[in-house]
Amino acid sequence: AIIRSAAVLTEAQMEQAASHLMTDRVEAEFVGGRVQARRERRIGAIPRSSAPVKASAQEGRDAVRRALRRDGLGMFTWSDTADALRRRLALLRRELGDPWPDVSDAGLVDSLDVWLAPELDRLASGTPAARLELSSPLRRLLPWPDAVRLDELAPERLEVPSGSRVRITYPEPDGDPHARPVVAVKLQECFGWAETPRLVDGRVPVLFHLLSPAGRPLAVTDDLASFWSGPYSQVRAEMRGRYPRHPWPEDPWAAVPTKHTKNRAAR
Repeated sequence: AIIRSAAVLTEAQMEQAASHLMTDRVEAEFVGGRVQARRERRIGAIPRSSAPVKASAQEGRDAVRRALRRDGLGMFTWSDTADALRRRLALLRRELGDPWPDVSDAGLVDSLDVWLAPELDRLASGTPAARLELSSPLRRLLPWPDAVRLDELAPERLEVPSGSRVRITYPEPDGDPHARPVVAVKLQECFGWAETPRLVDGRVPVLFHLLSPAGRPLAVTDDLASFWSGPYSQVRAEMRGRYPRHPWPEDPWAAVPTKHTKNRAAR
């Protein structure tokens, strides 16, 4: 009888212990650009049941934050507009420091709740990451009143002597810390341009990729005056036979800058 009593007591203790070890919790993850959640019931490490559920707003936000800290910003699709703005801000941060924001991967992940808070809620409620347009969130980081000088310090486009407004390609935020903003433009559009433009209050000279009529690079320079006075003559000798419909004047200083062929420009 004593042994049977002990056995019954032992079973009761085991049941009580099992009840203390049982857990019931929701595990939320950000997978494939969406929040996914499952309710799991376990006894110790042993799963008893698992079923998909809708994550709460807080569970969803926490899942997105964990994923961003683990995987970085590559989960987002950066539009050309958002990417260009981020690059411009990165150059201003590099050259001027505060109050321009840190838009490196690490900087943006650290400040998620400053610039991305509404979007975290949208992601948590089921919006796919690919649907987010990140240019508006990035603008939340613009420092006021300094932000009014954004277009002056780091413009989107540069007007060249032909009258074209050419897009400036800024360095990647986490790339070469000495990289320059680049303007790729047809050589003929820059005839007679002596002074290389500089951005960020004159701190950063633009690097020109001077292109052939077919859009292929002929020269890379941040010193236009030296190019016209020197290497241009060799470029002219090689290219005027290949592209006879386009102007290759002997004196580039006196030539009229143009984006057109010789016949079109003469009309």
